[in-house]
Amino acid sequence: MTSGERSRTTREGDQAPDFKLQANNGQAIALQDLKGKNVVIYFYPKDDTPGCTVEACGFRDSFKEIEKLKAVVLGVSPNNAASHEKFIKKFNLPFTLLADTDKKMCQDYGVWVEKSMYGKKYMGVARTTFVIDKDGKVAKIFEKVKPEGHHQEVIETLKAIK
Repeated sequence: MTSGERSRTTREGDQAPDFKLQANNGQAIALQDLKGKNVVIYFYPKDDTPGCTVEACGFRDSFKEIEKLKAVVLGVSPNNAASHEKFIKKFNLPFTLLADTDKKMCQDYGVWVEKSMYGKKYMGVARTTFVIDKDGKVAKIFEKVKPEGHHQEVIETLKAIK
């Protein structure tokens, strides 16, 4: 497996791994609580960094359209709930961010990977989005996501599965 490549623990068509994590507002959110809705789970490395901000703002700007498709958007990173709350307030994000501080959800979804920058290896989140259908199955996985315009790819997928 090359650096930054996700382990194939979760594949399209699989039942999505359940989770229960603290949200930015302090509430716990579990996948099982969202049955009957399409769920967009986007994993990103860090709050308030350039690429992560572009991606989050894309989802923010298309949030009404995503809501019309009866989908829920959840952003997930290893940052804590307080960091998420600051990020939400700074950029007026209308969706929930989940704090995966122990990286269990990242590991369950196969996005906690070895990365490399300037020859230094480290573990981090591979920017990946999962679209989960109303039955809790993984409908689509977007790997190596480019933040610009990614929300449009997600909307097209939601239109196809609704």
